[in-house]
Amino acid sequence: MDNHKDHKDKEMDHSKMDHSKMKHKKEDHSKMDHSKMKKGGGDHSGHSPGHGEMGHDHHKMMIADFRKRFWVTLVFTIPILFFSPMIQEFFGYEFLLPGNPYILFALSTVVYFYGGWPFLKGFWSEIKKGAPGMMTLISMAISVAYFYSTATVFGLRGEDFFWELSTLIAIMLLGHWIEMKSVLGASKALQLLVSMMPAEAHRVKGDIIEDIPLEDLLKDDVILVKPGEKVPADGIIVEGSSYLNESMLTGESKPVKKEEKDKVIGGSVNGNSTLKVKVEHTGKDSYLNKVIKMVEEAQKTKSKMQNLSDRAAKWLTYIALVIGFGTLAVWLILGFPFVYALERMVTVMVIACPHALGLAIPLVVAISTAVSAQNGLLIRNRTAFEESRKISVLLFDKTGTLTKGDFGVTRIESVNEKYSSDEVLRLASALEQSSEHPIAVGIIKKVKEDKVAIPNPENFNAITGKGVEANVEGKQVKVVSPGYLRDEKITIPEDAYSDAAETVVFILIDGQLAGYIALADEIRPESAEAIKIFKKNNIKVLMATGDNEKTAKAVSEKLGLDGYYAEVLPHQKVEIVEELQNKGDFVAMTGDGVNDAPALAKADVGIAVGSGTDVAAETADIILVNSNPQDIANLILFGKATYNKMIQNLIWATGYNVVAIPLAAGVLYSSGFVLGPAVGAVFMSLSTIIVAINAQLLKRKIGKK
Repeated sequence: MDNHKDHKDKEMDHSKMDHSKMKHKKEDHSKMDHSKMKKGGGDHSGHSPGHGEMGHDHHKMMIADFRKRFWVTLVFTIPILFFSPMIQEFFGYEFLLPGNPYILFALSTVVYFYGGWPFLKGFWSEIKKGAPGMMTLISMAISVAYFYSTATVFGLRGEDFFWELSTLIAIMLLGHWIEMKSVLGASKALQLLVSMMPAEAHRVKGDIIEDIPLEDLLKDDVILVKPGEKVPADGIIVEGSSYLNESMLTGESKPVKKEEKDKVIGGSVNGNSTLKVKVEHTGKDSYLNKVIKMVEEAQKTKSKMQNLSDRAAKWLTYIALVIGFGTLAVWLILGFPFVYALERMVTVMVIACPHALGLAIPLVVAISTAVSAQNGLLIRNRTAFEESRKISVLLFDKTGTLTKGDFGVTRIESVNEKYSSDEVLRLASALEQSSEHPIAVGIIKKVKEDKVAIPNPENFNAITGKGVEANVEGKQVKVVSPGYLRDEKITIPEDAYSDAAETVVFILIDGQLAGYIALADEIRPESAEAIKIFKKNNIKVLMATGDNEKTAKAVSEKLGLDGYYAEVLPHQKVEIVEELQNKGDFVAMTGDGVNDAPALAKADVGIAVGSGTDVAAETADIILVNSNPQDIANLILFGKATYNKMIQNLIWATGYNVVAIPLAAGVLYSSGFVLGPAVGAVFMSLSTIIVAINAQLLKRKIGKK
C-alpha cells in the first residue's frame, strides 16, 4: 500500500527530468540549482517580508488618502457649481449672494490646496526627475485655472474657472483612487511564505521538552513534531514514522510516508504520528527560505509596461505649453488686449487637461477588475492581465490545476460473484474509516458520496507496510497492497491496472480475493475542453509536475498535451519558464503550490488556481477563483477586449484635444467662431461621458465565452 519508490528515487536524483518529450539538459539544472541555492542563503531574504509589509501598508494609506480627499473635494464642489455664474447661466437660474465671487474664491482655495495637493506634489516629483506626465498636466491646468480665476475676483476682467477647477480635481482624485484600488501594491507573497513556518519549536533536552522561538533553533537540535503540526525546520527523523503533506512545497500530490533516517522539509505538515527530528538547516539556509529568495528575485525581474496614458499626458503637457504660450503671443502680436489674449491662453490650458484622459485607463481598469471577479478571475497585476493576449505557451502544474489535487475513487471492481462492487466498497470502508492515509480518505469520501452506511470493525490490526485487517459482520476482511498479494501468491487480475496514474488496493474476504478499488488524483473534467480551446487559439500547452514519470505521462496522454516535464523541483520550473522565454515564447504559468511560486513570479503571466495556497495566489498576477482551466481561455479573450477598450479610450481622449485645443486657441476666429470657456467645458464633460460609456461596454465582452 505504501508505494513511495518514485518519491525516493526523486530525492536521490534531484536533477532527473523526463526527456521522452522535452529535451532538457540535466547537467545545466545541477549547475543552475547550485548557483541559485548559494544566492538564496543571502541575508536579504531575512528582512524582505518586513519590507513587503511596509510597502503594502503604505499603499493602503495612499488609497485612504485619495478617498478622503475626493469626498472632501466633492462636498466643496457642489456649492461651487451651484454659485458659479457660468453654471447658472447654462441652466437658466440666478442665485447670487452678496460677495458671491469671494465665496467661490474661499471654497475653491480649499479645493485647490487640499484636493489638488497630491497632484502639486506629483508635479514637483515629475519635474525633479525630468519626466513630465499626467501629474504635471493636471497641476498646470488647475494652477492656471486657480490663479487666473483668483485674479478675476480681485479686479482682472474675465470669467472665473472655479467650477472647472473643482470638478477637474474631483474627477482626477476619483480616477486615481479607482486606479490605486484596482492595482494592488506590494505583494504579500514573501510574508505568506514566511508564515508557513511555525513561530515556535518543541526542543527535546533529555527528558525535558521546551518550547523555544524558531530563531533560537540550532543545527543538530532534536525537536518534537506533534500530529497535525508544521515541521519547524529541515531535518532528519531520528524517531517515529508518519505521513507528511509536502504538496505545498514539492508538488507531490500524495502525503509521503517518512520513517527514521528520512529527510523532512520545514513548512510541511505532519500527519497523525509524533516525530522526533534532528535539525539540519534553519533560517536562511532552509529549503523554504531558498524558495522565498527565488520568488523575490523573480518578482524583481518582472517587466512593467509603461503606462500609455502617462506617455500621452507627457506629450499633451508639451503641446499645451507650446500652444498656450503661443496663443498668448499670437493674440498680443495681432494687437488684442492682454486680458483677451490671457483668456484664450487659459481656455487652451484648461481644455488641454483632459478629464477623459485621466479616466480613460482607471475606468477600464475598475470595470474589467469587477467584471472579471464576477466571472471567477481575480486580477492582481494589471500589466500581465492586459498582456495575456500575447500568450504563446501555457505551462501547467498538474496537481490541483489540471487535476483536483486529492485522491478520488476511479473504479470499484468485484472479482468474486458472491460480492457486488458496492459490497466490496462497503466492507473496505469499515477498515478505512479511522485512517488518515490518503487512500483511506479517498475511499471514505466515495462512501459518503454514495450514502453507504459504514459497518463497525472488530479486532482491527495493521499489517506492517502492507495494509489493514479486521472482522466485519462475521467476515475476516483485509484491505491490502499488491505487494501483500504477491507475498501470499494470490494472482493479481490482469485488468487491475488500466491506468499508470492509478493506485490500486485489493480487498480479501475470508482469505479470498473479492475485488479491488482504484484511486487517482482525478483529472478535472474541464481540463480536456480547456486544452482544445488553447489549441484553437494557437497556444501550446505543456505540463511541469513534481509527480513521477508514469503519472505525468498518463495525464499528458489523456489530455493530449504538447509535452510534459516530470519529477520537477521548484528551481527547475523557473528554469523551464526561462528556457521557453529565451526561445521567444510569451509564457503563462498556472499552478497552486509554494513549489509553483517562483515560476509564477518569473512567467510573463502567473495564474494561480483558487484551490491552491495563499502563497501561490499572492505571487500570481491572476487568480482563478473556481480553479477551472477554462477560465484561462476567458481570461485571454477578455484581456484582449480590455486592452482594445483602453486604446479606444486613449484615442478618443487625446483626439478630443486635437480638435478642441486649436478651436480654443482661436484658429477659426476669422470665421467668427471662438471656443469659449463654457462651451469648452461642456465639450470636455461630453468627452468624459463618452469614455465612461465606452468603458461600460466592456461588461458585455466577458459574456461572449
